[in-house]
Amino acid sequence: MTTASARAVPGIFSGEFIQETLALTRRLFIQLQRRPSTLVAGVVQPLIWLILFGALFQNVPQGLFGESTNYGQFLCAGIIVFTAFSGALNAGLPVMFDREFGFLNRLLVAPLASRFSIVLASALFITTLSLIQVVAIASLGVLLGTGLPNLAGIGVVLATVLILVFGVTALSLGLTFALPGHIELLAVIFVINLPLLFASTALVPLSFMPRWLQWIASLNPLSLAIEPIRYVYLHPDWQFSDVVMVAPWGSLSLGAALLILLAVAVGMSLLIEPLLRRRLA
Repeated sequence: MTTASARAVPGIFSGEFIQETLALTRRLFIQLQRRPSTLVAGVVQPLIWLILFGALFQNVPQGLFGESTNYGQFLCAGIIVFTAFSGALNAGLPVMFDREFGFLNRLLVAPLASRFSIVLASALFITTLSLIQVVAIASLGVLLGTGLPNLAGIGVVLATVLILVFGVTALSLGLTFALPGHIELLAVIFVINLPLLFASTALVPLSFMPRWLQWIASLNPLSLAIEPIRYVYLHPDWQFSDVVMVAPWGSLSLGAALLILLAVAVGMSLLIEPLLRRRLA
């Protein structure tokens, strides 16, 4: 290949790459528009959880769940994180169905600027849905008396959700290309989902758990995302150096929790990168 022709080949920084990524993302939204029940269910389910769980524990003594004035205020952060986690864990399903129906093969033989656009389109689609769900949950939370963090706190909430979605989407796409079909992918999703929820601080604080479960919950990425969000909800004057979780192995600050969560997300993406490169080659 000559130097001139090499320069003519588009890449991930080209206009062609942006155009094809937007086109593939638009395709996913067209599918969603034709089957809106997916979005409706994804928004309604966490709202039902927030209402029912909040009502179930509304009469508990104040202070039982830390500094929260009511259980709904305590629960809101957990519902936000778990909803984003569940949505990102399903990110690989559209790609898996494309694999099974043969559409992915058509994309792989198309003259794409970069096949990474297939992955990026799925990530953009899931991120948008997650943000819609977060807005819906936070809005209902306001009506139920959970309040809202300050402007900087809202930035922390969005950054935390985006980091979590980035890492879990990478995991889901890796599973999509590692597993033989959607039945196996759904089985893995079902096995992962609820155990990670109950082994986190989404529903109860660490102090409610036995010692062995405290260790698991404090190392659970969901807890690392939940506790910063919960803290900025309760403390308008928060700082990154503030302690958000007292784990069996030590105290964890807000900034440290976000850095660990970011490291996990980056590590997950680096782990699946060779697999994606091999399968999309």
